[in-house]
Amino acid sequence: MTRALGLVAAGLVLAACGAKTPPPPTPEQALALRPANARLSALYETSCHACHAVAGTGAPGVHDRAAWDPRWKQGEAVLLDHVIQGYKAMPATGQCATCTPDDFKALIRFMAGREDSAT
Repeated sequence: MTRALGLVAAGLVLAACGAKTPPPPTPEQALALRPANARLSALYETSCHACHAVAGTGAPGVHDRAAWDPRWKQGEAVLLDHVIQGYKAMPATGQCATCTPDDFKALIRFMAGREDSAT
């Protein structure tokens, strides 16, 4: 019984550790982050990077889960619509004339730190 309680307690501790939001990257790290895919990296560099990798622009920072999580909860379709149509200070299409909807989805996932998410 004591062993079982110990295992449950250890599991709860590990679960609690996994529930924490990772800290945002430092300003230097944010400036250096790029998608692994070369095409997406080029699109990110010419359209997203100027606002999402620079602190103080008002845009949610790249890989800043605390900034992105409330937006992510709205759903990927809403985020995609905000990119395509423009939203508040976000210009329509993020000024990326060559981006496809799939590019935008991948770039959103990258910036939100959710590259492994399908939704």
